[in-house]
Amino acid sequence: MPEGEPHIVIERDRDGGFGSFVLGALVGAGLALLLAPQSGEETQEEIKKQARRFRVHAEERVRAAQEELRDAVESGRQAAREARADLERRLEQSKTAYRAGVDAARTAPSAAGSNAGSSGAPEQGAAST
Repeated sequence: MPEGEPHIVIERDRDGGFGSFVLGALVGAGLALLLAPQSGEETQEEIKKQARRFRVHAEERVRAAQEELRDAVESGRQAAREARADLERRLEQSKTAYRAGVDAARTAPSAAGSNAGSSGAPEQGAAST
């Protein structure tokens, strides 16, 4: 490329999106200015019209993005509420199972001790004839 000539560098961090739209609008507007066979006043009016259209379109896209964001946030909140309810339910089940195990462990030694004397075997120290 000869020195002193302008060049355009386009960088993309991701596919599509609002940045691509703006870049396309700016390039299109620039080409329209260069190729338009209009007077200065006509060109200014055309630029104003295009700017108004662009603003309206940009506002619509911003509104749509805000609505999508609100929906995503609400969806995330709902998922968090459901996960919390599930966790609380599981925690309560674990507590119930723990309490049942503790109660069973407490009653098991006393039940085993009361059954020890009635095993049917002769007691030690009893005389056998």
